[in-house]
Amino acid sequence: MLSFFRPRLLQTLRGYTRVDFFADVIAGVTVGIIALALSMALGIASDRTPAVGIITAIVAGFLNAVFSGSKVQIGGPTAAFIPVVVGVAQNYGADGLLICTLLAGVILILMGISRLGVMIKYIPMPVVAGFTAGIAIYIFSTQVRDFLGLQITEKIPAEFIGKVHVLAQHLNTIHWPSAGIALTSFLLIKLWPHQWARHVPGTIVAIVLGTALVTVLHLPVETIGSRFGVDAIPRSLPMPHWPQFDWSQLDGLVRPAITIALLASIESLLCAVVADGMTEDKHDSNTELCAQGAANIGSALFGGLPATGALARTAANIRSGARTPVAGIVHSLTILGIVLVAAPLARFIPLSVLSAVLVVVALNMGEWRHFARLRHWPTSDVVVFLLTFILTILTDITIAVEVGMVLASVLFIRRISETTRLTSIDERDLDYDPEHSLRGKTIPEGVAAFQLQGAFMFGAADRLESILRRPEERPRVIVLGMKRLLALDATGLHALEDFHHDIARHGGRLIIAAVHTQPFMALSKGGFVKQLGEENFCADMDTALARAATLAA
Repeated sequence: MLSFFRPRLLQTLRGYTRVDFFADVIAGVTVGIIALALSMALGIASDRTPAVGIITAIVAGFLNAVFSGSKVQIGGPTAAFIPVVVGVAQNYGADGLLICTLLAGVILILMGISRLGVMIKYIPMPVVAGFTAGIAIYIFSTQVRDFLGLQITEKIPAEFIGKVHVLAQHLNTIHWPSAGIALTSFLLIKLWPHQWARHVPGTIVAIVLGTALVTVLHLPVETIGSRFGVDAIPRSLPMPHWPQFDWSQLDGLVRPAITIALLASIESLLCAVVADGMTEDKHDSNTELCAQGAANIGSALFGGLPATGALARTAANIRSGARTPVAGIVHSLTILGIVLVAAPLARFIPLSVLSAVLVVVALNMGEWRHFARLRHWPTSDVVVFLLTFILTILTDITIAVEVGMVLASVLFIRRISETTRLTSIDERDLDYDPEHSLRGKTIPEGVAAFQLQGAFMFGAADRLESILRRPEERPRVIVLGMKRLLALDATGLHALEDFHHDIARHGGRLIIAAVHTQPFMALSKGGFVKQLGEENFCADMDTALARAATLAA
């Protein structure tokens, strides 16, 4: 089997028992009921229809379970995609969104094949926390209309400022029955006891009671049926089809597709890590990326939304007793079964109740504790976090992620460069091993010795110039100790070559002492070892000083 693609379903079915099956069925049915409500709410929040959210939960959830690198992860539509989905749909239409989702699926598979699963952990936490909090604010802004029952007939803009402006203009049109239903549902979900939620989730209770209350009392509250029509929830899955699209616009979809792929990879792998901690298991990150790619391609072909691993649904799956990916398959089949049997009833669900569900999702995903901890963070991390947060809200999540990543990378380079030190004998550290230390040793006449420490990379490559700018007479031989040089890149190699040429131009010699494997391989591959001469690479400072005494004589 391919080393980068090892679905856990194939592994767990070996030795699969009847007890495992019944546990998976119970868990799958439970989380399927939860996912049905969330998928409808996410479909509406994504400026699509509840049916699109349901299709995504069924198709992507099924494919994720079959191919996943995690045993118990549940896949489907998530709130993280709402900003980018709304933006793409408004700019390129529904078919443009499907093409974007297809591209994201292909990118995810390529990431898995390239074994980039472990690379996701290198995305800085301030970037992830910043856009996550920004997404939460954006989601909340999309729910104000339905939560308060605002009477808005015009199309609400996708951008945050325009959206807030329209909402503010219509605050005097609050529909109090809708707002009352929404607030009651919100409080019911938030205050629902955790021990009860293990058996009956508060979300389901709120939807059932809210729907019953509106139906029995004939409250004038907008429902799925009144906004999207009586056939808003189809009784069957659509046939897969290739979207119609103006391919001249393809270049405009590449950046949002990369953003969707990045969000899907971050969220699914984070979900898998949390699931590992809850089940004492170990996921395969590259397989997980391939699974998310397949799920997104499948979802797009059926007309669905982008999908990824859903943390809340995965946690509910585990708490309900799931043991294998079969639970994820049952979860998808449960949603499909409910749609086939009870689709007409879904039209009675009040939109204000679904908005309350997403307000709770937004509050839970924001990780607001980070704002209280900002005063304890390094200033550079605070800047990255706040900039990513603000850009996610005010511009576009694609821009926010790009700017956040670039800024975090620049600050990382700066920090790395600050670890690079060049010390002379007069500034030496005293904790080297005897054969590497300059302490107590006589430096031969015409010889100068220095220690280069840290990472000698771009951003720090000008350190060597300080030696040549010193007012003292140029030494005939310079010994450069690299005992604590951890890494060397092409810029550092180029700086060493320039340094050597400058010394040689004035009749001097250079000796390298105690270089580690990675820097030595970089020097060797770059031709510097041959250029300097292997005899001028010494194992320790003692040997280097003896060699320098010979050359300086």
